[in-house]
Amino acid sequence: MDTLFPFLINSILLGIGLAMDAFTVSMANGLSAPKMPRRMRISIPLVFAAFQFLMPLIGWFCVRKIAELFTSFQSAIPWIALVLLLFIGGKMLAEGIRGGDTGDADILLKPGELVVQGVATSIDALSVGFTISDYHAGRALAASLIIGGVTYIICSCGLRIGQRFGVRLAGKASILGGIILIGIGIEIFVTGLAG
Repeated sequence: MDTLFPFLINSILLGIGLAMDAFTVSMANGLSAPKMPRRMRISIPLVFAAFQFLMPLIGWFCVRKIAELFTSFQSAIPWIALVLLLFIGGKMLAEGIRGGDTGDADILLKPGELVVQGVATSIDALSVGFTISDYHAGRALAASLIIGGVTYIICSCGLRIGQRFGVRLAGKASILGGIILIGIGIEIFVTGLAG
């Protein structure tokens, strides 16, 4: 029982750290679609939370079962995130430029685009598998659930913030959202290469 509190704090802090990219992407999504339907307001943070939940578990499994393969794949993580976020951000930027100042038209994410965003913002969470590799399966699952829950809360907040500013920015919101996504892709890439 004496290790429960540090475990909870560690898992919450991991969740906060891992959710920052997803928070920013959620904000960008809110910017580009300030009047999105309720279903989408729930789906976006849910998808990000699901990927942030799954990736540490996949990483944990890889470290425990197939560590050699995971180590060689880890060097590709920054490249994968860069390509995925450049693609989505570039598409959002192009739609914003083409759309001009229409203002009221929300650019809604297609399910495939949301999944790509989820993968791109959570792929670095695979490396958390190294951090939690000494946990037994139940504890690794609990840590991943906490990380997913924290991500859901943080992304919901990011989405709301983006929607508030998106209404004010009108036609320029998707351009800003695209620039933010491209910036996140570059940041993940540079950080991944430096680390």
